[in-house]
Amino acid sequence: MAEITVAQIGKLRQQTGAGLMDCKKALTETEGDVEAAIAWLRKKGAATAEKKSTRTTSEGVIALNITDDGKKGTLVEINCETDFVAKNDKFQEFCNEIAAAYTDNPEADLEEKRTTTVAEIGENIQLTRNESLSLDGPGAVASYIHHGAKVGVLAAVETGKDETTQTEPFKQLLNDITLQITAASPEALNRDALDQDKLEKEREIAREQFKDKPAQAIEKIVEGKIEKYYSEVCLVDQDFVKGEGSVKDHVTAVAKELGDEITIKAFIRFQVGENQED
Repeated sequence: MAEITVAQIGKLRQQTGAGLMDCKKALTETEGDVEAAIAWLRKKGAATAEKKSTRTTSEGVIALNITDDGKKGTLVEINCETDFVAKNDKFQEFCNEIAAAYTDNPEADLEEKRTTTVAEIGENIQLTRNESLSLDGPGAVASYIHHGAKVGVLAAVETGKDETTQTEPFKQLLNDITLQITAASPEALNRDALDQDKLEKEREIAREQFKDKPAQAIEKIVEGKIEKYYSEVCLVDQDFVKGEGSVKDHVTAVAKELGDEITIKAFIRFQVGENQED
């Protein structure tokens, strides 16, 4: 049997990121054949991931990646078993790498990377979801990860001129928009983007609440209720959290100040665990 040296173990560990004892065993099992040892470790990682796959993953983080030109961003939710691991530097580094990989290719097959990390960290890990926003013309994709990485936001904001994106008022606007989405948790960008079935259900509920009112008054009351509903769930209609008026009013004011047109085109808001069944 080939003698396994400390140098060989250290080199394999550097190549794979696997634990010291796992590297030693892999080299022992393969009689010092490095390529075979790497394959052995990958198989062990897959087996370990399979064993842990039924464990509940109720903790985790939201991670993001923004391209260098600021025109595309990706959010990912990655879940693990404990908050201890969610706060682990190695786990967070893994999450950032996954976000970058999905930015390059939303359909990327990252299963091998996941199973290897499961073996290294020792907990079930799930790549729960990923979504991207991008702009073709002038503008920027803004991002924000809330403290603790439990909430993450992307917002695509279009401008008429490229130079607008370099101004301080526009950069502050991007920050304000992402904070608004984080704090106020809108369901849709605007009224057109709302689920129309859900909107009609809100109308039905309002009509039922005021069915004893005179017929001519009911629709007026219902429309008042719906306007209030818009201001709660539509981003552009929400009260601006840092000032008076709506978000739409604030965007309009900044656009006027900069002599440009500014439009919020889309947003994404992820919160850890929000899609999990009770």
